Amino acid sequence: MALSKFLDPKLDLTFKRIFGTEKNKNILIHFLNDILGFTEVNAIQEVEFLSTIMDPEIASDKQSIVDVLCKDSSGTRYVIEMQLARDKGFEKRAQLYAAKAYSRQADKSGKYIDLKKVFFIAISNCNLFPEEIDYISAHNIRDIKTNGHYLKDFQFVFIELPKFPKSKEEQLENIVERWCFFFKYAEDTTDEDLRKIAEKAPIIKQAYDELDRFGWDEKDLLAYEERIMDLRKEEAILEYKFDLATEQGILIGQEKGIKIGQEKGKIEGKIEGKIEVAKNLLKAGVSVDLIAGSTGLSLDEIAKLQD
Repeated sequence: MALSKFLDPKLDLTFKRIFGTEKNKNILIHFLNDILGFTEVNAIQEVEFLSTIMDPEIASDKQSIVDVLCKDSSGTRYVIEMQLARDKGFEKRAQLYAAKAYSRQADKSGKYIDLKKVFFIAISNCNLFPEEIDYISAHNIRDIKTNGHYLKDFQFVFIELPKFPKSKEEQLENIVERWCFFFKYAEDTTDEDLRKIAEKAPIIKQAYDELDRFGWDEKDLLAYEERIMDLRKEEAILEYKFDLATEQGILIGQEKGIKIGQEKGKIEGKIEGKIEVAKNLLKAGVSVDLIAGSTGLSLDEIAKLQD
């Protein structure tokens, strides 16, 4: 298998290099405007990077650090996260990150009216929502009865890459689809595909340039490869745990089945014994009531033995 010219943009190292540095701030601005549909007067012109540590008390925990956090000139906050694998509770963590980005705006003056909107954008390499939800979905707070949008300060946008249906450059129809293609297929992009992408979306060509492995120094490339190895090791451990849990589940199921079978056999044996006793008592001419009282069988059950 030939070595890919382009690195995977979904890893934290590459993702932050493209979208989380001053050098590539222009790429981030274009990405936000494209995904959020901001144009003309609403378009973001400038952003300022903020600390990505969401909870200083547990800053050593990777779960407390987001990939990119920034604000535009109006103060609106943007949290951008890349999610590689299905993580139980990711949807809740998304809401927590948005809430922290919102609350961090508050100062001692208590002027809550000055709090600005927060956008949380997740690019996920796994499915997060049911299949009927499209590959890109936007979520906000609505009134249950009227569907009115009155609580306007939170919006969540999720891009589920496995659901993205197009795999060829010539199928792409707009800039959002080209961004999705970039995230999903960057490693497999051919020079011809890149030429077409460069013509239609020069900003995405810049993102590809950042992924060109021949533009990375040896130290950074080694860090990238080590990250790949760590992820593969984590996947192998998870796969082993899954297999082990499956095997244990099968063994426990078999043991329970044997135990249930034994118990069932005992019960069936007792019933058979009572039936034999009842048959002998009937032959001896003992009354049905007395047989029922001594064996515990019902009158109907004993009556069937007389047929």
